[in-house]
Formats: sequence, structure tokens, C-alpha cells
Amino acid sequence: QAQLVESGGGLVQAGGSLNLSCTASGRIYRVNDMGWYRLAPGKQRELVATITSEGRTNYADSVKGRFTISRENAKNTVALQMNSLKPDDTAVYYCFAGVILLGNGAYTAWGQGTQVTVSS
Repeated sequence: QAQLVESGGGLVQAGGSLNLSCTASGRIYRVNDMGWYRLAPGKQRELVATITSEGRTNYADSVKGRFTISRENAKNTVALQMNSLKPDDTAVYYCFAGVILLGNGAYTAWGQGTQVTVSS
């Protein structure tokens, strides 16, 4: 099995920035698409951003122009740079990755979640 470990969450004032990082480890042969979901109280789970192994990106309308997703393939790491943060961005952020294991097993791995809190 593969594991995804997240870091970078915290408390920030509105207008500030945070950078989230997520690294996949284990007996991994390949990491395909990676991305971030977020879950906030009273809201549906939202797909925030995705990035393919080629670097193609996609964003939710709610974060477009403020967030940037990137990856370092050699490290099996995906990052989410969050700028101009708003209180509505407050949520637990979960990274995910499509993983192919050395034994040819394939599945979607999930991070443990990291809390982002934006004060008004």
C-alpha cells in the first residue's frame, strides 16, 4: 500500500497565504493524477484542483486565480499554493493520488487531511 502525508495547514488571516504539501510513499511504481479536495462544515465536498503527470491543471471556480497546484514528480509530491485566502476557504484539505504499486496494484490513495482556517 501507498501512503500520502500532508503538511502545511494552519491558521491565517484573510488575504494571507498558505502552501500545502503532500508526498506519496511506499512501494510505488507510478503516480498518475494528483489533486486536492476540501471539506467544510455545512458544505459539500469540493474538488479544489487537479494536476496530471504531464502538468495539466484544473481548478474549481471558487479558487481559480488564487490557488496554484504543482507537483514534483521525482518526489511524488503535490503542492497547493493558496493566496488571497478567504474565510470561505476554511476546511480540511485532503490530497489524493492515483497510484500504481510495484506489484501492479492500482488504487486512489488519500492523505490524512490538514486543517486550513482563515480568520476574517
